Amino acid sequence: MAASGKKSIPRRLTVVSTLHYVRLVYRSILFLLLTLQYVRFRLDRQVSLTVLMEQRPLLLTVAWAVFVVEMVLRFFPSPLESPGCQKQFARNYIKSGRTDIRIEDNNATLLVALVWIVFNGIFGALHMTGILDDGIMILLCSAFSVCDMICILFFCPFQTWFLKNKCCSTCRIYNWDYAMMFTPLFFVQKTYTWSLLALSIALLVRWEITFFRHPERFGERTNDYLRCQNCTEKLCTHKKQLQSLWKHIEAYTAERIKFLKK
Repeated sequence: MAASGKKSIPRRLTVVSTLHYVRLVYRSILFLLLTLQYVRFRLDRQVSLTVLMEQRPLLLTVAWAVFVVEMVLRFFPSPLESPGCQKQFARNYIKSGRTDIRIEDNNATLLVALVWIVFNGIFGALHMTGILDDGIMILLCSAFSVCDMICILFFCPFQTWFLKNKCCSTCRIYNWDYAMMFTPLFFVQKTYTWSLLALSIALLVRWEITFFRHPERFGERTNDYLRCQNCTEKLCTHKKQLQSLWKHIEAYTAERIKFLKK
């Protein structure tokens, strides 16, 4: 007898999710190009990576402009951005009827900030002692930009180990991403590096001010915009699919190892 239940149809990528993958691709390409430039500098030992980039400013200009545009757009409501960063805006506040504001992961934000400062402080100390150069700090920044998209699309250590939030939409520190990404640029004394860092800090300050003035916008209990049925990303579906695939791979590998040991 045929099963009466309907087969589940795999969910397609939403526009917002697709844009995340686009960012992952061009940030990965940027990281590879910068790595190749740095390797060339280390082999030739003629000029530093920053001087090499300034001598051929196309890559530098494009990368700087892309990140500036991304950050500037974060200051305004947009249907092409994640609900995680859009919940700060009044237009995205959908009253749930509840007044008991509770941000479950709020207490962990201080720990995340402390861990991040200490982690980058180690690299900063190595830079100030001359062990690491400006090129490494820029590469580190570029690597963080790739990791940022990996956190959104595949696995986020901050969510899993510290914040314990349900998903990116409810993430307390979503708009910290650019400030965290550009932290290493504090040690690279260039106008284009400090301008990126300054804009990212402005984005973070705006986020924190909004949180302390309107905490009701940041909690799922008080803001229905953050509920699953209103999500425009649906990344949890793809993460679950990836987790399921990984479990199948692990099970298959275990069976093969068991078979080979017979």
